[in-house]
Amino acid sequence: MDLTVIWAFIIAFAVFAYVVMDGFDLGIGILFPAFKVGEARDQAMNSIAPVWDGNETWLVLGGGGLLAAFPLAYAIILPATYPLIIVMLLGLVFRGVAFEFRWRDPDHRAFWDFAFTGGSFLAAFSQGMILGALLQGIEVADRAYAGSWFDWFTPYTLLTGVGTVAGYALLGATWLIWKTENDAQDTAYRLAKPAAFATLALMAAVSLYTPFLDGQYWTRWFEMPNILFAAQVPLLVMILTYFLFRGLYKKQEAAPFLISLGLFFLGMAGLGISMFPYIVPDQITIWDAAVPESSQIFMLVGVAITVPLILVYTGWAYWVFRGKVGNEGYH
Repeated sequence: MDLTVIWAFIIAFAVFAYVVMDGFDLGIGILFPAFKVGEARDQAMNSIAPVWDGNETWLVLGGGGLLAAFPLAYAIILPATYPLIIVMLLGLVFRGVAFEFRWRDPDHRAFWDFAFTGGSFLAAFSQGMILGALLQGIEVADRAYAGSWFDWFTPYTLLTGVGTVAGYALLGATWLIWKTENDAQDTAYRLAKPAAFATLALMAAVSLYTPFLDGQYWTRWFEMPNILFAAQVPLLVMILTYFLFRGLYKKQEAAPFLISLGLFFLGMAGLGISMFPYIVPDQITIWDAAVPESSQIFMLVGVAITVPLILVYTGWAYWVFRGKVGNEGYH
């Protein structure tokens, strides 16, 4: 297989791993005010406290891999989305600090709860807007970003931002169904249904909006023979939607979270159908942006060693902290 395609899949895998792992972390923060102060909030935070920082490893791998393997794309996408990236990083900082200080500074716990929620919302919303800014197109001239500071701010990016917040909220609610009990679990069940409705409605809205952004998207989704392949994605979404609401109705614990992950995977598949082989839609292909083959081979050796180690460590960490959580601090 073409090494450039392999690297494109590595970056896509890192982004997907980040979205699904840090997604439910951020979703818990978004939903945090809906949980009662005390045991319910403690359970919600303890369900991710031992693993949240490891989840963000994939953000580093995705961003670092983009710089290393596709530096031209990195040099175009970042200037086009600098304000959003700054907001995202600040949100992640506030959320990370809140994990520590919520337990160590109980006199100001209300403030740290607000920082946890606010940081989670800002990070999720900005991530969705970054995706929207990429999909709607970036102005490129002479292999460099040629747009203005606020090209990313459009109705479409606001829609993708809200959709990402809703999707993360669904992941957070279904994760807490699996990991908590008593009042916290009851609250998670109550929140999961509206989060699922909102996620699916916004997925549909983005899916209907996107083909009108660029003729390439329309061709990929609605012209023969592409439609025969692309139609499988919405079909599978409908099937998973049935099982998601069935699982919530029957009070299943693990199934709703796993099905929610499946919905995000299908969303990523739809993104791939829309964009491939472009890394900057309709401007720069993965081959245009890639480093020389010798550099790709050199980096692939490192990835072949480090990624399996990360996966093994991540799996071990989740295994150690499996089962239901309590409300005592994790320190």
